[in-house]
Amino acid sequence: MTPTHTPRANKPYEVVERALELSRADGCVVIADEHSSANLRWAGNVLTTNGVTRGRTLTVIATVDGAQGTSSGVVSRSAVTADDLEPLVRAAEAAARGAGPAEDAQPLVSGADPSPDFTDDPAETSSSVFAEFAPALGESFARARAGGRELYGFAHHEIVSSYLGTSTGLRLRHDQPTGTLELNAKSPDFGRSAWAGRATRDFKDVDPAALDADLAQRLRWAERPVELPAGRYQTLLPPTAVADLLIYQLWSSSARDAAEGRTVFSKPGGGTRLGERLAELPLTLRSDPHEPGLESAPFVLAHSSGEDTSVFDNGLPLSNTEWVRRGELAHLLTTRHSAGLTGLPVAPAVDNLVLEGGTDRSLDEMVAATTGRALLLTCLWYIREVDPATLLLTGLTRDGVYLVEDGEVIGAVNNFRFNESPVDVLGRAVEAGRTEKTLPREWSDWFTRTAMPALRVPDFNMSSVSKGV
Repeated sequence: MTPTHTPRANKPYEVVERALELSRADGCVVIADEHSSANLRWAGNVLTTNGVTRGRTLTVIATVDGAQGTSSGVVSRSAVTADDLEPLVRAAEAAARGAGPAEDAQPLVSGADPSPDFTDDPAETSSSVFAEFAPALGESFARARAGGRELYGFAHHEIVSSYLGTSTGLRLRHDQPTGTLELNAKSPDFGRSAWAGRATRDFKDVDPAALDADLAQRLRWAERPVELPAGRYQTLLPPTAVADLLIYQLWSSSARDAAEGRTVFSKPGGGTRLGERLAELPLTLRSDPHEPGLESAPFVLAHSSGEDTSVFDNGLPLSNTEWVRRGELAHLLTTRHSAGLTGLPVAPAVDNLVLEGGTDRSLDEMVAATTGRALLLTCLWYIREVDPATLLLTGLTRDGVYLVEDGEVIGAVNNFRFNESPVDVLGRAVEAGRTEKTLPREWSDWFTRTAMPALRVPDFNMSSVSKGV
Protein backbone atom coordinates (compact mmCIF):
# COMPACT_ATOMS: atom_id res chain seq x y z
CA MET A 1 0.00 0.00 0.00
CA THR A 2 1.43 3.36 -1.01
CA PRO A 3 1.57 5.82 1.94
CA THR A 4 -0.27 9.11 1.53
CA HIS A 5 1.13 12.46 2.56
CA THR A 6 -0.64 15.68 3.34
CA PRO A 7 0.56 18.35 0.87
CA ARG A 8 2.78 20.95 2.44
CA ALA A 9 1.05 24.30 2.70
CA ASN A 10 2.96 27.12 1.07
CA LYS A 11 0.53 29.51 -0.57
CA PRO A 12 -1.52 31.70 1.78
CA TYR A 13 -4.84 30.05 1.02
CA GLU A 14 -3.22 26.62 1.49
CA VAL A 15 -1.91 27.71 4.89
CA VAL A 16 -5.42 28.82 5.87
CA GLU A 17 -7.02 25.60 4.66
CA ARG A 18 -4.42 23.41 6.35
CA ALA A 19 -4.78 25.24 9.68
CA LEU A 20 -8.55 24.79 9.53
CA GLU A 21 -8.10 21.08 8.78
CA LEU A 22 -5.83 20.71 11.80
CA SER A 23 -8.28 22.39 14.16
CA ARG A 24 -9.97 20.25 16.83
CA ALA A 25 -11.79 23.18 18.42
CA ASP A 26 -15.52 23.82 18.17
CA GLY A 27 -14.81 26.83 16.00
CA CYS A 28 -11.78 28.22 14.21
CA VAL A 29 -10.82 31.42 12.42
CA VAL A 30 -7.56 31.75 10.50
CA ILE A 31 -6.12 34.96 9.08
CA ALA A 32 -3.03 34.90 6.89
CA ASP A 33 -1.53 38.34 6.27
CA GLU A 34 1.05 38.52 3.49
CA HIS A 35 3.15 41.70 3.76
CA SER A 36 5.15 43.25 0.96
CA SER A 37 6.81 46.66 1.33
CA ALA A 38 9.19 49.04 -0.43
CA ASN A 39 10.76 52.22 0.91
CA LEU A 40 12.99 55.16 0.13
CA ARG A 41 14.75 57.44 2.61
CA TRP A 42 16.68 60.66 2.05
CA ALA A 43 18.55 63.30 4.03
CA GLY A 44 20.28 66.55 3.08
CA ASN A 45 19.00 66.32 -0.53
CA VAL A 46 20.54 62.88 -1.00
CA LEU A 47 18.84 59.49 -1.23
CA THR A 48 20.27 57.38 1.60
CA THR A 49 18.55 54.01 1.65
CA ASN A 50 15.98 51.92 -0.17
CA GLY A 51 14.74 48.41 0.29
CA VAL A 52 12.05 45.79 -0.27
CA THR A 53 10.76 43.34 2.34
CA ARG A 54 8.28 40.47 2.45
CA GLY A 55 6.73 38.57 5.32
CA ARG A 56 3.80 36.53 6.59
CA THR A 57 1.84 36.67 9.82
CA LEU A 58 -0.62 33.92 10.69
CA THR A 59 -3.32 34.37 13.32
CA VAL A 60 -5.32 31.40 14.60
CA ILE A 61 -8.41 31.95 16.72
CA ALA A 62 -9.85 28.86 18.40
CA THR A 63 -13.25 28.81 20.10
CA VAL A 64 -14.31 26.16 22.61
CA ASP A 65 -17.86 25.69 23.86
CA GLY A 66 -18.41 24.91 27.54
CA ALA A 67 -21.14 24.73 30.13
CA GLN A 68 -20.49 28.35 31.16
CA GLY A 69 -20.14 29.71 27.63
CA THR A 70 -17.71 29.91 24.73
CA SER A 71 -14.05 30.73 25.26
CA SER A 72 -11.53 31.92 22.71
CA GLY A 73 -7.78 31.67 22.29
CA VAL A 74 -5.73 33.76 19.89
CA VAL A 75 -2.15 33.10 18.79
CA SER A 76 -0.28 35.07 16.10
CA ARG A 77 3.17 34.28 14.73
CA SER A 78 5.36 35.60 11.95
CA ALA A 79 7.42 33.67 9.41
CA VAL A 80 5.20 30.63 9.77
CA THR A 81 6.25 27.53 7.83
CA ALA A 82 4.31 24.34 7.14
CA ASP A 83 6.00 22.68 10.12
CA ASP A 84 4.81 25.48 12.41
CA LEU A 85 1.11 25.08 11.61
CA GLU A 86 0.09 22.28 13.95
CA PRO A 87 1.94 23.70 17.01
CA LEU A 88 0.32 27.08 16.28
CA VAL A 89 -3.18 25.62 16.04
CA ARG A 90 -2.66 23.57 19.22
CA ALA A 91 -1.39 26.67 21.04
CA ALA A 92 -4.56 28.57 20.12
CA GLU A 93 -6.71 25.68 21.30
CA ALA A 94 -4.81 25.44 24.58
CA ALA A 95 -5.24 29.18 25.10
CA ALA A 96 -8.99 28.83 24.54
CA ARG A 97 -9.33 25.92 26.95
CA GLY A 98 -7.35 27.78 29.58
CA ALA A 99 -9.46 30.93 29.30
CA GLY A 100 -12.77 31.70 30.91
CA PRO A 101 -15.91 32.28 28.85
CA ALA A 102 -15.43 35.14 26.40
CA GLU A 103 -17.69 38.06 27.18
CA ASP A 104 -17.97 38.92 23.49
CA ALA A 105 -18.83 35.38 22.35
CA GLN A 106 -21.15 35.22 19.36
CA PRO A 107 -21.78 32.60 16.68
CA LEU A 108 -19.03 32.80 14.07
CA VAL A 109 -20.07 34.69 10.96
CA SER A 110 -21.24 32.58 8.02
CA GLY A 111 -23.01 32.86 4.70
CA ALA A 112 -20.78 35.25 2.75
CA ASP A 113 -19.90 34.34 -0.82
CA PRO A 114 -16.23 33.38 -1.17
CA SER A 115 -13.84 35.93 -2.66
CA PRO A 116 -13.22 34.88 -6.29
CA ASP A 117 -9.48 35.52 -5.88
CA PHE A 118 -9.10 33.61 -2.61
CA THR A 119 -6.74 31.04 -4.16
CA ASP A 120 -4.67 33.59 -6.10
CA ASP A 121 -1.14 34.57 -5.13
CA PRO A 122 -0.79 37.60 -2.83
CA ALA A 123 -0.34 41.04 -4.31
CA GLU A 124 3.16 42.45 -4.08
CA THR A 125 4.82 45.82 -4.28
CA SER A 126 8.36 46.56 -5.43
CA SER A 127 10.71 49.46 -6.04
CA SER A 128 8.90 49.99 -9.36
CA VAL A 129 6.12 51.73 -7.42
CA PHE A 130 8.55 54.68 -7.21
CA ALA A 131 9.35 54.65 -10.96
CA GLU A 132 7.83 58.10 -11.57
CA PHE A 133 8.15 59.48 -8.06
CA ALA A 134 11.90 58.90 -7.57
CA PRO A 135 13.11 60.92 -10.62
CA ALA A 136 10.75 63.76 -9.65
CA LEU A 137 12.15 63.65 -6.13
CA GLY A 138 15.67 63.90 -7.54
CA GLU A 139 14.67 67.03 -9.43
CA SER A 140 13.31 68.44 -6.18
CA PHE A 141 16.66 67.77 -4.51
CA ALA A 142 18.37 69.89 -7.18
CA ARG A 143 15.88 72.75 -6.76
CA ALA A 144 16.18 72.62 -2.97
CA ARG A 145 19.97 72.65 -3.16
CA ALA A 146 19.86 75.68 -5.45
CA GLY A 147 17.37 77.38 -3.15
CA GLY A 148 19.46 76.90 -0.01
CA ARG A 149 17.25 74.37 1.75
CA GLU A 150 17.66 70.71 2.65
CA LEU A 151 15.06 67.99 2.18
CA TYR A 152 14.65 65.04 4.54
CA GLY A 153 12.05 62.34 4.57
CA PHE A 154 10.86 58.93 3.53
CA ALA A 155 8.40 57.20 1.24
CA HIS A 156 6.88 53.87 2.17
CA HIS A 157 4.59 51.58 0.21
CA GLU A 158 3.04 48.40 1.52
CA ILE A 159 0.54 45.87 0.27
CA VAL A 160 -1.06 43.47 2.74
CA SER A 161 -3.04 40.59 1.29
CA SER A 162 -5.29 39.20 4.00
CA TYR A 163 -6.83 35.74 3.64
CA LEU A 164 -9.64 34.94 6.08
CA GLY A 165 -11.00 31.43 6.51
CA THR A 166 -13.37 30.07 9.14
CA SER A 167 -14.81 26.73 10.21
CA THR A 168 -18.22 28.11 9.18
CA GLY A 169 -17.11 28.26 5.56
CA LEU A 170 -16.00 31.86 5.05
CA ARG A 171 -13.24 32.30 2.49
CA LEU A 172 -12.56 36.01 2.11
CA ARG A 173 -9.62 38.03 0.86
CA HIS A 174 -8.65 41.70 0.76
CA ASP A 175 -5.58 43.40 -0.76
CA GLN A 176 -4.72 46.67 1.01
CA PRO A 177 -2.19 49.04 -0.57
CA THR A 178 -0.93 51.79 1.73
CA GLY A 179 1.51 54.50 0.73
CA THR A 180 2.84 57.38 2.81
CA LEU A 181 5.20 60.24 2.07
CA GLU A 182 6.67 62.59 4.68
CA LEU A 183 8.85 65.45 3.52
CA ASN A 184 10.70 67.97 5.70
CA ALA A 185 12.45 71.09 4.42
CA LYS A 186 15.00 72.76 6.69
CA SER A 187 17.07 75.89 6.50
CA PRO A 188 20.88 75.31 6.48
CA ASP A 189 21.12 76.33 10.15
CA PHE A 190 18.16 74.07 11.05
CA GLY A 191 16.46 77.08 12.63
CA ARG A 192 13.45 76.84 10.30
CA SER A 193 11.53 73.69 9.41
CA ALA A 194 8.42 72.87 7.41
CA TRP A 195 6.61 69.58 6.85
CA ALA A 196 4.31 68.08 4.25
CA GLY A 197 2.80 64.61 4.10
CA ARG A 198 0.70 62.64 1.67
CA ALA A 199 -1.21 59.38 1.72
CA THR A 200 -1.47 57.43 -1.51
CA ARG A 201 -2.31 54.01 -2.89
CA ASP A 202 0.34 53.92 -5.60
CA PHE A 203 2.44 57.17 -5.62
CA LYS A 204 1.04 58.14 -9.02
CA ASP A 205 -0.84 61.05 -7.47
CA VAL A 206 2.11 62.47 -5.49
CA ASP A 207 3.95 65.51 -6.91
CA PRO A 208 7.27 66.15 -5.11
CA ALA A 209 7.79 69.42 -7.00
CA ALA A 210 4.51 70.88 -5.73
CA LEU A 211 5.26 69.78 -2.19
CA ASP A 212 8.76 71.26 -2.34
CA ALA A 213 7.38 74.56 -3.66
CA ASP A 214 4.93 74.74 -0.76
CA LEU A 215 7.69 73.97 1.74
CA ALA A 216 9.95 76.62 0.19
CA GLN A 217 7.22 79.21 0.65
CA ARG A 218 6.75 78.21 4.28
CA LEU A 219 10.47 78.55 4.95
CA ARG A 220 10.31 82.05 3.46
CA TRP A 221 7.40 82.92 5.76
CA ALA A 222 9.52 81.76 8.69
CA GLU A 223 12.26 84.30 7.88
CA ARG A 224 10.27 86.79 9.94
CA PRO A 225 9.85 85.41 13.48
CA VAL A 226 7.07 86.76 15.69
CA GLU A 227 6.67 85.93 19.37
CA LEU A 228 3.12 85.45 20.64
CA PRO A 229 1.88 84.53 24.12
CA ALA A 230 -0.44 81.69 24.96
CA GLY A 231 -4.12 82.38 24.48
CA ARG A 232 -7.15 81.69 22.34
CA TYR A 233 -6.63 82.52 18.67
CA GLN A 234 -8.61 82.36 15.49
CA THR A 235 -6.92 79.31 13.96
CA LEU A 236 -6.88 77.60 10.59
CA LEU A 237 -6.46 73.86 11.08
CA PRO A 238 -5.19 72.17 7.90
CA PRO A 239 -6.71 68.82 6.83
CA THR A 240 -3.88 66.80 8.42
CA ALA A 241 -4.54 68.36 11.84
CA VAL A 242 -8.29 67.86 11.50
CA ALA A 243 -7.64 64.19 10.66
CA ASP A 244 -5.50 63.67 13.76
CA LEU A 245 -8.20 65.13 16.01
CA LEU A 246 -11.12 63.25 14.46
CA ILE A 247 -9.33 59.91 14.34
CA TYR A 248 -8.94 60.18 18.10
CA GLN A 249 -12.62 61.09 18.35
CA LEU A 250 -13.54 57.97 16.36
CA TRP A 251 -11.30 55.80 18.54
CA SER A 252 -13.08 57.23 21.59
CA SER A 253 -16.63 56.63 20.35
CA SER A 254 -17.32 53.25 21.93
CA ALA A 255 -21.06 52.77 22.36
CA ARG A 256 -20.59 50.61 25.44
CA ASP A 257 -18.34 53.15 27.16
CA ALA A 258 -20.79 55.91 26.31
CA ALA A 259 -23.76 53.92 27.61
CA GLU A 260 -21.88 53.25 30.84
CA GLY A 261 -21.28 56.96 31.40
CA ARG A 262 -17.53 57.07 30.79
CA THR A 263 -17.09 59.29 27.72
CA VAL A 264 -17.91 62.58 26.07
CA PHE A 265 -20.71 60.74 24.24
CA SER A 266 -22.48 59.79 27.49
CA LYS A 267 -25.74 61.55 28.27
CA PRO A 268 -26.01 63.00 31.78
CA GLY A 269 -28.36 60.78 33.73
CA GLY A 270 -27.82 57.75 31.52
CA GLY A 271 -27.76 56.67 27.91
CA THR A 272 -25.85 58.14 24.99
CA ARG A 273 -25.90 61.43 23.10
CA LEU A 274 -27.02 59.85 19.83
CA GLY A 275 -29.21 62.32 17.97
CA GLU A 276 -27.68 65.35 19.67
CA ARG A 277 -26.21 68.16 17.60
CA LEU A 278 -22.43 68.31 17.84
CA ALA A 279 -21.72 70.93 15.15
CA GLU A 280 -23.55 73.98 13.88
CA LEU A 281 -22.03 73.45 10.44
CA PRO A 282 -23.75 70.70 8.39
CA LEU A 283 -20.75 68.39 8.65
CA THR A 284 -20.90 64.64 8.09
CA LEU A 285 -18.21 62.33 9.47
CA ARG A 286 -18.37 58.89 7.89
CA SER A 287 -16.48 55.74 6.95
CA ASP A 288 -17.04 53.70 3.80
CA PRO A 289 -14.89 50.72 2.73
CA HIS A 290 -15.71 51.55 -0.90
CA GLU A 291 -14.76 55.26 -0.73
CA PRO A 292 -12.89 56.05 -3.99
CA GLY A 293 -9.17 56.39 -3.33
CA LEU A 294 -9.58 55.34 0.31
CA GLU A 295 -10.79 51.78 -0.21
CA SER A 296 -10.38 49.46 2.78
CA ALA A 297 -11.44 45.96 3.81
CA PRO A 298 -15.21 45.51 3.25
CA PHE A 299 -15.43 43.00 6.08
CA VAL A 300 -14.17 42.79 9.68
CA LEU A 301 -10.57 41.62 10.10
CA ALA A 302 -10.07 41.32 13.87
CA HIS A 303 -6.82 39.80 15.12
CA SER A 304 -7.85 40.27 18.76
CA SER A 305 -10.82 41.32 20.86
CA GLY A 306 -11.05 44.68 22.60
CA GLU A 307 -13.59 47.26 23.61
CA ASP A 308 -14.60 47.95 20.01
CA THR A 309 -13.45 44.79 18.21
CA SER A 310 -14.34 41.13 18.50
CA VAL A 311 -12.66 38.09 16.97
CA PHE A 312 -16.13 36.53 16.74
CA ASP A 313 -17.09 39.25 14.21
CA ASN A 314 -14.45 38.26 11.67
CA GLY A 315 -15.96 38.35 8.18
CA LEU A 316 -18.89 40.58 9.17
CA PRO A 317 -19.73 42.83 6.18
CA LEU A 318 -18.91 46.54 6.48
CA SER A 319 -20.69 49.39 4.74
CA ASN A 320 -20.96 53.17 4.69
CA THR A 321 -21.46 54.36 8.27
CA GLU A 322 -22.20 57.96 9.24
CA TRP A 323 -20.80 58.72 12.68
CA VAL A 324 -21.96 62.35 12.53
CA ARG A 325 -24.75 63.23 10.09
CA ARG A 326 -25.13 66.90 9.15
CA GLY A 327 -23.87 67.93 12.57
CA GLU A 328 -25.76 65.33 14.64
CA LEU A 329 -24.26 62.28 16.36
CA ALA A 330 -25.59 59.33 14.33
CA HIS A 331 -23.63 56.20 15.28
CA LEU A 332 -21.20 54.92 17.90
CA LEU A 333 -18.76 52.03 17.52
CA THR A 334 -20.31 48.64 18.29
CA THR A 335 -19.50 44.99 17.87
CA ARG A 336 -22.36 42.50 17.73
CA HIS A 337 -21.83 41.96 21.46
CA SER A 338 -21.83 45.63 22.48
CA ALA A 339 -24.74 46.34 20.14
CA GLY A 340 -26.72 43.75 22.06
CA LEU A 341 -25.73 45.30 25.39
CA THR A 342 -26.66 48.84 24.35
CA GLY A 343 -29.58 48.19 22.03
CA LEU A 344 -27.82 50.13 19.27
CA PRO A 345 -27.22 49.07 15.66
CA VAL A 346 -24.13 47.04 14.83
CA ALA A 347 -21.49 49.50 13.61
CA PRO A 348 -17.95 48.11 13.52
CA ALA A 349 -14.95 50.28 12.76
CA VAL A 350 -13.99 50.83 9.12
CA ASP A 351 -10.39 51.64 8.18
CA ASN A 352 -11.01 55.10 6.71
CA LEU A 353 -12.57 58.40 7.76
CA VAL A 354 -14.11 61.25 5.75
CA LEU A 355 -15.39 64.64 6.91
CA GLU A 356 -17.49 66.52 4.38
CA GLY A 357 -20.14 69.21 4.17
CA GLY A 358 -17.95 72.32 3.93
CA THR A 359 -17.38 74.81 1.14
CA ASP A 360 -15.25 74.46 -2.00
CA ARG A 361 -12.55 76.75 -0.61
CA SER A 362 -8.97 75.52 -0.48
CA LEU A 363 -6.82 76.24 2.54
CA ASP A 364 -5.06 79.04 0.60
CA GLU A 365 -8.45 80.60 -0.18
CA MET A 366 -9.45 80.36 3.47
CA VAL A 367 -6.22 82.14 4.41
CA ALA A 368 -6.96 84.89 1.86
CA ALA A 369 -10.48 85.32 3.27
CA THR A 370 -9.24 85.79 6.83
CA THR A 371 -10.12 89.05 8.54
CA GLY A 372 -8.14 90.23 11.53
CA ARG A 373 -5.43 88.03 13.03
CA ALA A 374 -5.27 84.24 12.79
CA LEU A 375 -2.84 81.37 13.16
CA LEU A 376 -2.19 78.95 10.31
CA LEU A 377 -0.95 75.58 11.55
CA THR A 378 1.12 72.98 9.73
CA CYS A 379 0.42 69.90 11.85
CA LEU A 380 -0.13 68.56 15.35
CA TRP A 381 2.18 66.30 17.34
CA TYR A 382 2.39 64.26 20.53
CA ILE A 383 -1.38 64.17 21.10
CA ARG A 384 -2.45 62.70 24.43
CA GLU A 385 -5.76 62.41 26.26
CA VAL A 386 -6.31 64.52 29.37
CA ASP A 387 -9.96 63.86 30.26
CA PRO A 388 -12.09 61.12 28.64
CA ALA A 389 -15.30 62.65 30.02
CA THR A 390 -14.84 65.67 27.75
CA LEU A 391 -12.32 64.10 25.33
CA LEU A 392 -9.92 66.90 26.21
CA LEU A 393 -6.65 66.37 24.34
CA THR A 394 -3.31 68.05 24.65
CA GLY A 395 -0.51 68.18 22.12
CA LEU A 396 1.97 70.39 20.31
CA THR A 397 2.14 72.33 17.10
CA ARG A 398 5.12 71.48 14.92
CA ASP A 399 7.09 72.50 11.83
CA GLY A 400 5.56 75.90 11.34
CA VAL A 401 2.89 78.10 12.92
CA TYR A 402 2.25 81.15 10.74
CA LEU A 403 0.68 84.49 11.52
CA VAL A 404 -2.07 85.66 9.17
CA GLU A 405 -3.28 89.27 9.21
CA ASP A 406 -6.17 90.33 6.96
CA GLY A 407 -5.61 87.57 4.43
CA GLU A 408 -1.82 87.66 4.25
CA VAL A 409 0.80 85.50 5.96
CA ILE A 410 3.26 87.93 7.55
CA GLY A 411 5.58 85.64 9.53
CA ALA A 412 6.04 82.59 11.69
CA VAL A 413 5.29 82.45 15.39
CA ASN A 414 6.52 80.19 18.18
CA ASN A 415 5.07 76.76 18.75
CA PHE A 416 2.33 76.11 21.30
CA ARG A 417 0.89 73.40 23.45
CA PHE A 418 -2.85 73.17 22.85
CA ASN A 419 -5.69 71.89 25.03
CA GLU A 420 -8.80 71.08 23.01
CA SER A 421 -11.51 68.48 22.56
CA PRO A 422 -12.20 67.45 18.95
CA VAL A 423 -15.91 67.38 19.80
CA ASP A 424 -15.71 71.01 20.95
CA VAL A 425 -13.62 71.96 17.90
CA LEU A 426 -16.34 70.59 15.62
CA GLY A 427 -18.95 72.45 17.61
CA ARG A 428 -17.14 75.80 17.46
CA ALA A 429 -15.87 75.64 13.86
CA VAL A 430 -17.29 78.50 11.80
CA GLU A 431 -15.98 77.41 8.41
CA ALA A 432 -15.00 74.15 6.73
CA GLY A 433 -13.18 74.11 3.43
CA ARG A 434 -12.85 71.60 0.63
CA THR A 435 -12.52 67.94 1.60
CA GLU A 436 -9.28 66.39 0.31
CA LYS A 437 -7.22 63.29 0.97
CA THR A 438 -4.67 63.91 3.68
CA LEU A 439 -2.09 62.16 5.84
CA PRO A 440 -2.50 62.47 9.63
CA ARG A 441 0.90 63.38 11.08
CA GLU A 442 0.46 61.87 14.53
CA TRP A 443 -1.42 58.67 13.70
CA SER A 444 0.10 57.77 10.32
CA ASP A 445 1.58 54.55 11.70
CA TRP A 446 -1.94 53.27 12.43
CA PHE A 447 -4.44 55.19 10.31
CA THR A 448 -3.73 56.70 6.89
CA ARG A 449 -6.94 56.68 4.83
CA THR A 450 -8.57 60.03 5.56
CA ALA A 451 -10.16 62.90 3.64
CA MET A 452 -10.72 66.13 5.56
CA PRO A 453 -11.37 69.82 5.03
CA ALA A 454 -9.49 72.64 6.71
CA LEU A 455 -11.43 74.12 9.63
CA ARG A 456 -11.59 77.70 10.89
CA VAL A 457 -11.97 77.82 14.68
CA PRO A 458 -12.44 81.32 16.19
CA ASP A 459 -10.93 80.56 19.60
CA PHE A 460 -8.56 77.58 19.49
CA ASN A 461 -6.90 77.20 22.90
CA MET A 462 -3.12 77.57 22.74
CA SER A 463 -2.60 76.87 26.43
CA SER A 464 1.15 77.52 26.66
CA VAL A 465 4.19 78.41 24.59
CA SER A 466 6.37 75.51 23.43
CA LYS A 467 9.97 75.92 22.38
CA GLY A 468 11.36 74.17 19.32
CA VAL A 469 10.62 73.99 15.60
